This record gives sequence, C-alpha cells and structure tokens, in this order.
Amino acid sequence: MVFAGVLTAGAAGGSWTVQPPGQRVELRPGHQPGHQSAAQPGHRPGQWGERRAMAAGGSAGSVPSVVDSARRAGGPTVHTSEDAATLRDEVAGAAALAQADGASGTEAATETVSRSGDRWGAVYGPEAFAVYERSLAGEYTGVGLWIERASDGGITVSRVRDGGPADKAGIRAGDRLRSVAGHRAKGRPVTETVALLRGAGPATAGSRVGLVLVRGHQVRHATLRRTTIAEDPVTVHPLGEDDVRIKVTAFTKGSGAQVRAAVSHAPPGAGVLLDLRGNAGGLVTEATTAAAAFLDGGLVATYDVRGSERSLHAERGGDDHRPVVALVDSGTMSAAELLTGALQDRGRAVVVGTRTFGKGSVQLPSRLPDGSVAELTVGHYSTPAGRRLDGKGITPDLEAPVAAQARARTVLSGLGHPS
Repeated sequence: MVFAGVLTAGAAGGSWTVQPPGQRVELRPGHQPGHQSAAQPGHRPGQWGERRAMAAGGSAGSVPSVVDSARRAGGPTVHTSEDAATLRDEVAGAAALAQADGASGTEAATETVSRSGDRWGAVYGPEAFAVYERSLAGEYTGVGLWIERASDGGITVSRVRDGGPADKAGIRAGDRLRSVAGHRAKGRPVTETVALLRGAGPATAGSRVGLVLVRGHQVRHATLRRTTIAEDPVTVHPLGEDDVRIKVTAFTKGSGAQVRAAVSHAPPGAGVLLDLRGNAGGLVTEATTAAAAFLDGGLVATYDVRGSERSLHAERGGDDHRPVVALVDSGTMSAAELLTGALQDRGRAVVVGTRTFGKGSVQLPSRLPDGSVAELTVGHYSTPAGRRLDGKGITPDLEAPVAAQARARTVLSGLGHPS
C-alpha cells in the first residue's frame, strides 16, 4: 500500500498555484517504492529509466535543467532547495507548454518528474487527487487491491484485501493487470490505473469495473463490483493479563487521537506494544499527536523546507511512564518512522524488529495549469537527536527478523511496570 510523505505548508512560489492556504503539515499515506493502492492513489515515477516516455516537456531559463543533470548523472539529483525550485519551474513549464499545444499537461508533467530523478515526486490528475484527498479520511471506494509498477512498465497486483471484491473474485498478489475498464494498463501512470479501478467518486460504490489479468500463461477476465471500504487504522488487542498491543496501520485523519485514547484507556500499569509493522505512513500531524500519547511534551522531529528548519512538538500531558515497545519492519515508513525515531531518541520505547524503510523526505503539492497536482521533494525531516532517516531507516534496539512479536512481548515483560 502506498501513502507518500508529503508536507503541505504555505506557498509554492514560481508559476504554480498552491492549494488553498492554511498551513497543514502532513505526510500523505502510502508511496512505497513502486507501489500504489487502488484505495489510495498517488503516482510515484519509478526508478531511473523505469517508465517509457509519454510526453516531451521542459522550460527555458538560465538555471541548468535538473532533468538534464539527472540524465547526465544517470540517477536522482534533487537534493537542494535550488534543485527543487528549478524542477518546480520545469514541471509547471512542461505542463503549460503541453496544454498550449493541445496535449496532456498531466502526462508532460509526469514525464518531466520521472526524468528528473526525484524518487518521491508524484503527479496526480485532478480526479485522482480528489480521490486521494478523500482517502486520507480512511474511507474509500475501491476493489480492495494494491498495485505496483514492474520493471517493464507493466502493472502487477502486490496485495489483495481479505474479503474485498478482488479477493472474492480470486485475484492474487503477483497477477498482472493487462487492462482496466477497457484501458491498457502497461505504460499508463499508476495514478490513472488506480483512478480507473476506483471510478469517479463516492457515487461509484456498487458500480462494476472489468479487468483483464494474466497469471503465468493464463489470461483471465473478471468483473468486480466496487464497494465502500472503511479502514480502522487503530486497533487494540490484549496481551495476556497485563499488557496491550496497539496496532496502527496508517496515520489517516483522527488516528493520532485514537492512539491517545487507546493508551489512556489501557489498564493502569499496563505496558504497550506499539505495532507499526507495515505502516506506510500518513499525516505527520497525526503521528505527532500519537507521539504525545507517550511524551509529556517536547520535540518530536525537525524538518527543513527549502532551507528553512522547522520543528514538530508533542502536546504536554502524555503518559511518559508506561513501558513501551515499538515493533517495526521494512514496511514501516514515513510518519511511522518519524514516530518511532522520536520514541527511540527520547528514551520512551525499545524498538524491536527489522530496519525500517527509510522514507524521510518532504514533498510539497502544487496545482498545475491543467488542474493536475504535482508533489516534489523539497526537504527532509530528522529525529530529535538529529538523525536523517531518508535512505537509512531506523535500526531497532533489538533485531528480530523472525518471531518479532514474541520477542517484543518478552522485552515488554522485562521492562517492569510503573508503581
């Protein structure tokens, strides 16, 4: 599943128009490398050279082209605020030029971002972005499957939701999508494929979508009925007689308050196993609120946007005595890593599991001339101790590649309980 790290804060500048003002600090759920969810759309251009050319785009000016630099270097080059500003202008210029020529501004912008080497850059069509925004509330219309881009430009099913329409139709991870609603999937931006799977909006619940899939050498046709799926991102499970496990699958709207409520309602003295495995991220504001459940105020993270450093702080009043173990794996990303890093650096949790993914970059979304939205990397965030996690991840205090939950319970039981 893929929810990307996106920070919305203030004006984007240049020739772009920003989303309605009112600062929001958020890491949008989901962009794992190459993954997209039919529930949460968001196109991340793949690794360098992964996608086919779709439309020419560029902009003139005296600043060297980030796209040209990436082409010469053979890989990502968007690291500085100057790079981000240059790429922003190039993407906007490519979209405007394409639109003036009667071509697709979205496709031109997508191609420019793809060639730039901005690993986490993303381009959404207007409808796809609207759907994506709605998905942040944790409810969506879809068929219950996640997709990823293959190295040859094809689209592969990476995960199927238990009990969802795709699962009931017998679709499995590893199946390749040949077409969706009559549209060829290979070479198509992942956001567009997701939008085809989901339909035009909430009113599409109950509508049908036809798929053509390939499994091995077999071609299969399936017709799925879209349904409204409500995710509960926070669930609480008892662990024996003394402790609780709080599982957080994503930091969608309201999840931070749910974590705080779960901690406050846990039995007095109970330890907490905070399970963040497979949590692909979400809204930074929600992760910060969740951190406040275990901290009595203080720093959660810092982040830079175009050279300006800012900070995120937890509200006071959290339970800073209850034993906590954070359980993580390679699917722990973005806002989930921000939370893990804060609890580890502040001495509030023992981290158990495997190294986290390492998604610590910040993206700003801006609207392009044709109404589509581009998200470009503009900075990175750091833990309270100053660790930058992008490309590195968090190393657990106790490595547990197998039987991780059992190991975490053992650690939790050994931490003792406050008197």
